[in-house]
Amino acid sequence: MSLFSSILDKLGFGKRAEAAAPAAPAPAAPAAPTSPAVAPMALVDVVSKLESMAAASAQKLNWKTSIVDLLKLLGLDSSLSARKDLAKDVGMAGDFSGTAEQNIALHKAVLKKLADNGGNIPKDLLN
Repeated sequence: MSLFSSILDKLGFGKRAEAAAPAAPAPAAPAAPTSPAVAPMALVDVVSKLESMAAASAQKLNWKTSIVDLLKLLGLDSSLSARKDLAKDVGMAGDFSGTAEQNIALHKAVLKKLADNGGNIPKDLLN
C-alpha cells in the first residue's frame, strides 16, 4: 500500500465510499434514454478529523504547514525515504532530497491530492 493510500485510509476516505453505497440494491427499472446517473461523492472533512486527532495528541504538531507533523499525527512514517515515496505518490517530479522548500511543496501537494479525492480542504491551506 502506498503512503498516500495510507493517508486516505487514516482519514476515512475508504469509509465514505461504503457510506455512500446503498444498503440494498434497488429493483431494476427500465433504462431511460438519458445519461447515466452518477452518485454524488461524499466529502471527507479532513480538517475536522485532523483537528480532532491533534487535540487528542500529547504532542503539539503543526499539521497545517508541516508534512512531517501531518504524517506523525496520522501515525505514519515521516522519514526522508517515506517522504520520497510520498512525493512520487502525489506526482512530484524531480529528486526529492527533503529540503524545506520541497517539504512545503510536498505538504501542499498532499493536501491538493486529498482535495482532488473528495477531501474538504479550505483554500487557505491549498495556497
